[in-house]
Amino acid sequence: MTNWGILGCGKIAHKFAEDILRVPNAKLHAVASRSLQKAREFGHNYNVFNCYGNYEELSLNPEIDVIYIATPHVFHFENTVSCLNNKKAVLCEKPFAMNASQVKKMIATAKKNNVFLMEALWTYFLPHYQYVLKLIESKKLGEVKILKADFGFATTFDPNGRIFNKKLGGGSLLDVGIYPLFAALSILGYPNNINAEASFGKTGVDETCTMQLHYNNGATASLFSAITKKTNTEAIIEFEKGTIIINSRFHEPSSVTIKKGNESKVLEFEVSTNGYSFEAIHVQEMLLQNRTESTIMTFDKSLQLIDLLDTVRHKIGLQYE
Repeated sequence: MTNWGILGCGKIAHKFAEDILRVPNAKLHAVASRSLQKAREFGHNYNVFNCYGNYEELSLNPEIDVIYIATPHVFHFENTVSCLNNKKAVLCEKPFAMNASQVKKMIATAKKNNVFLMEALWTYFLPHYQYVLKLIESKKLGEVKILKADFGFATTFDPNGRIFNKKLGGGSLLDVGIYPLFAALSILGYPNNINAEASFGKTGVDETCTMQLHYNNGATASLFSAITKKTNTEAIIEFEKGTIIINSRFHEPSSVTIKKGNESKVLEFEVSTNGYSFEAIHVQEMLLQNRTESTIMTFDKSLQLIDLLDTVRHKIGLQYE
């Protein structure tokens, strides 16, 4: 049995908690929030009785095997390092941290303490996405020529809310732009050239971000993110001999359309959870094997991803405190 702790009790933590209840050999053992009342309310929903109003207390619980960090972006570094120094394995929500410097320190801390650490980029572990990656690797459709991926949603403007608040790491790039960038990285690799531009709102965060990635083999990736407009949120991969469409919303459990000539077929992937169960199962497998690094979402992949995010931020002139 793997005893899980959840640090941060927001919307995504609820989805993760729902899935943990359906993961074999997993138990949601404790939760923590900055408010003890909120932690207790969260815990009540999932029959969790170890509830803390202090993050440090959670990581000091000797019965916890791994902690899922679901706090706002700007706290990922601090929360992760604290848990690692208390010898707790960590699954930290994306983006791993605010910049590459923080990510390198997190990885160094994990290695120093000899404990497991992984970025919770759940898309990587979803059945439909793993299927697409294996199909690309098989070369059955030839080489990838063009990738188009977007993630945009329209939300009510709240200058103090996480999405629009610069002090909380708000903006479209870090919140949802990371998914199209991840798609490009996992499908085409690290680019040779990056161009990007953004539109900024009243609070100084990027409300839309357009990215163009170019590769030495001639392949290109056209990516887009937004927090003020809804987009199809799909990934279209054009090959020499056909096209794959990861249907909306491509980053979560979805279907895949394969087009070759005049033929077109849709593949459905049955998923009975929110989709976070797959990364949780992987983490438990890694812990059983006494690994300190994921064999799928490796440290190198997280470092490449944060480097891409840093580069785009520099290109669009987005700076955080």
